[in-house]
Amino acid sequence: MDLKNFTWSVDSDGIALLTWDMQGKSMNVIDESVGHDLNAAVDAAVADAAVKGVVITSGKDTFSGGADLTMLERLGQTFKDAIKAKGPEAAMADFFEQSRAYSLVLRKIETCGKPFVCAINGMCLGGAFEIALACHARVASDNPKLRVGLPEVKVGLFPGAGGTQRVPRMADIQSALQMLLKGDQLKADRAKAMNLIDEIVPADKLVEAAKARLKAGVDPVKPWDKPKFKLPSGPVYSAGGMMVWPPANAIYRKETYDNYPGARAIMSAVYEGLLVPMDTALRIESRYFASVLRTPQAQAMIRSLFVSMGALGKGLRRPAGVPPTQLKTVGVIGAGFMGAGIAYVSAQAGMDVVLIDRDVEAAEKGKAYTHKLMTDQVNKGRASSAQREALLAKIKTSADYADLKDVDLVIEAVFEDPAVKADVIRKAEAAIRPDVVFASNTSTLPITGLAENSVRPDQFIGIHFFSPVDKMMLVETILAEKTGDKALAVALDYVKAIKKTPIVVNDTRGFYVNRCVGNYIKEAHLMVMEGVPTVMIDNLAKQAGMPVGPLTLNDEVAIDLGLKILKATKAQVGAQAVDPQQEKLLTFMVEQEGRVGKKAKKGFYDYPDTGKKTAWPGLKAFVGTMQDPDTIDRQEVIDRLLVTTALEASRCVEEGVVTDPREADVGSILGFGFAPWSGGTLSYIDMIGTKAFVKKCDALAAKYGDRFTPNKLLREMAQTGETFYGRMAGNKVAA
Repeated sequence: MDLKNFTWSVDSDGIALLTWDMQGKSMNVIDESVGHDLNAAVDAAVADAAVKGVVITSGKDTFSGGADLTMLERLGQTFKDAIKAKGPEAAMADFFEQSRAYSLVLRKIETCGKPFVCAINGMCLGGAFEIALACHARVASDNPKLRVGLPEVKVGLFPGAGGTQRVPRMADIQSALQMLLKGDQLKADRAKAMNLIDEIVPADKLVEAAKARLKAGVDPVKPWDKPKFKLPSGPVYSAGGMMVWPPANAIYRKETYDNYPGARAIMSAVYEGLLVPMDTALRIESRYFASVLRTPQAQAMIRSLFVSMGALGKGLRRPAGVPPTQLKTVGVIGAGFMGAGIAYVSAQAGMDVVLIDRDVEAAEKGKAYTHKLMTDQVNKGRASSAQREALLAKIKTSADYADLKDVDLVIEAVFEDPAVKADVIRKAEAAIRPDVVFASNTSTLPITGLAENSVRPDQFIGIHFFSPVDKMMLVETILAEKTGDKALAVALDYVKAIKKTPIVVNDTRGFYVNRCVGNYIKEAHLMVMEGVPTVMIDNLAKQAGMPVGPLTLNDEVAIDLGLKILKATKAQVGAQAVDPQQEKLLTFMVEQEGRVGKKAKKGFYDYPDTGKKTAWPGLKAFVGTMQDPDTIDRQEVIDRLLVTTALEASRCVEEGVVTDPREADVGSILGFGFAPWSGGTLSYIDMIGTKAFVKKCDALAAKYGDRFTPNKLLREMAQTGETFYGRMAGNKVAA
């Protein structure tokens, strides 16, 4: 037997050990060859009478993270090519069979007549966990990092190799639906409680325990392949079923607004599959899987949230030829909320941190943030007191810039004032080694202007974090006019070390993410001034796929900050750069009413100490006439919020702020949650089509003004039907 990704051995008891250990990869991933190997292994087990059972395990530190989704991208392209060659009907028939090939292999494991036990040593997700579910028993290691789950829904898909059928036949339906729809990763004890794992054993006894289980006897026929099988939660059409399915559908609608074909398919596949025998159920699942795989939403989400994000995380934009950076100590200047967060994530990544502020007391307050975060982890059982103390020991507080003499990177996170930052740059550069890169965490001030205060502008760069630093996974790296390759390489090495995803943009006011999110919030402000109800704006934004409505978001980031940015823009760029209606609203909210946002418990909403937030009624008197919600075009509100944001992204492309659509898309999703179902701002335009998008913009511009006027590049693309990703591919070919 010739296996590419597995090793096969049979012991004296007739137990075969199938060890998954892909050569040249740090982690096992599912590709076409894995399915072929599994199929061959099943055939070998069945053909050899001496083989009494099979243990499947991993030769890596973890079991597997699941499928290589580029395989599904290739499958989609093959389908498009087949349509041209064979016609749509024949192409679809081929596509269906290809997309279910892996599912059929797992069903073959399940029905081959010999028992298979999966020995799970670490992370086991997606199609890998579907292997485990197809086996006749599952033994898991007590490794605290072990997680099992089916997270496909998070990239626009759903489990297409039996996951939607086996989980609800093993676990109660409520737990099964929650796991499938949320894409939860479960610890071993939770998976065992759901009957998805049979046994948890010490890591060094894992394979031994799996073999012992086979020797003790494992039924090679699954319960659902026996005549009298009963679902854990009873039939779909039963009193119990009626207590589950109607509310489950309502919850699905509330959480997704039906924006995600993959999530909808989970509901349908589970519901329909539980009504029929397993083979028919798997065929139903496969039909939904093939259908979802062809949706533009799934294709865009796979591209942005898996392929592009993975490429960026691995250093897509890192300059070639610059040696890897060894960052042992990082200096953080400014111990406020952002600086404290930067210190925390740096220490978590194993770096020593010098945290500087105007005095040691202020620096200690910043360090206390790490104590708070770690204490929360300790209280939840996710960390020990010793780990907390060890992390705190890595952060040295100081008011003396001389303590920066041995750092390998400096990041300033002081007040957003050019004069204050200029003073910090001067003091820091006087203390650090000549080879050390200086990074600014400014969110609004152009990096090129700040770099004018540096004696070595080629080593000056922007590293823009998002709040809260410990939770937000995006870092926007900004190139000033004179930033050199070394500075960019160091910045990207740092971002990789703290396990976040970087995008690289060129310098401009607001950079990329804040320009886009600024338009999103601004459009909501203008709607308020038109008399559109606050709650309606936020609810329709969530219906559009945004995680947070623009007015709630504005409350959370602080309304007074928005007014400060508006005033600074007006002073430095001119009155034409701001909208007078937005200025009027923000001035009223902040300077007249003192409503600065959630931090003051009053913004566009009131935030009581107990209970839910409520819309502030005082806006009505200020705005004047409020529109009747029943007369408002809901789709137009959604279009305005999404279009203004995506349009700003296209302007950033034209201006050269963003040079790669992958960064624009990933940045918009990770930075402020732009409708993930769309794949991001530029994928949203591509999905609609540039011609249709421009038409939509023109209609909105005719009604609401020039802010919706398409930029020149967009009009040119619309004339030929060009897409942003097509343009990127064309540029690569031309290069």
